[in-house]
Amino acid sequence: MTRLFSAEAQRWAVRTVCLGLLLLLGGCRGCPKSQPPIHLNPNMDSQPKYRAQAESAFFADGATMRTPVEGTVARGAMPMADPLHTGRQGDGFVVGIPLPVDAAVLTRGQQRYGIYCLPCHGDQANGRGMLYQRSQIQSADLHDPRIVAMPSGEIFDTMTNGLGLMPAYDYSIPVADRWAIIAYIRTLQGADGESLSVPNVVPNDGSPTGPDGGELTTDGEVAAPGSDGGNEGVSG
Repeated sequence: MTRLFSAEAQRWAVRTVCLGLLLLLGGCRGCPKSQPPIHLNPNMDSQPKYRAQAESAFFADGATMRTPVEGTVARGAMPMADPLHTGRQGDGFVVGIPLPVDAAVLTRGQQRYGIYCLPCHGDQANGRGMLYQRSQIQSADLHDPRIVAMPSGEIFDTMTNGLGLMPAYDYSIPVADRWAIIAYIRTLQGADGESLSVPNVVPNDGSPTGPDGGELTTDGEVAAPGSDGGNEGVSG
């Protein structure tokens, strides 16, 4: 029988296999080493990065850790509790808009309304936007007397937290833009300049009231929630 490989070739083959096994076993060594292993294809396993308080050659001041931009709020921090950020003051809702309302604010509100509100509430705020046209789902009519008389802070609260089919917009619409949208909605409702800042809150009996149940004067600032908790909202 003719051999395919000579005895010498077979010996070299055995030696090569044994050497390869030794090299593989060497990769499984348990001895510590100060240098990291060699990565033939790092594939983002090892990335250059800065450590806290380390020096940086990239930034002009040589500091790795950067000062947060003005107005930065830390994750998990408690939200602002003032009327501007909550729409509430004490136990009630803010009646007016706690920002100066001018032409620029109304223009901004119209723009933001067209992005976030128009698809459901429509360009006339009658609740018959594209959602209604395509699926016959009626959204809230913002000309409803109940919503017209609603404190602006309650509308802000509904926009912030959502209600019914309406999602929460606290993450997607900044605070100032939410108030700008409300200011624009008030113009669609036919409110005059005075009503934009201090709209009256009309209860079921038709008489304007303040948070203490008395008559609401033109300089009132807060409306108390109704007996149902004031959570009817303007949801679609």
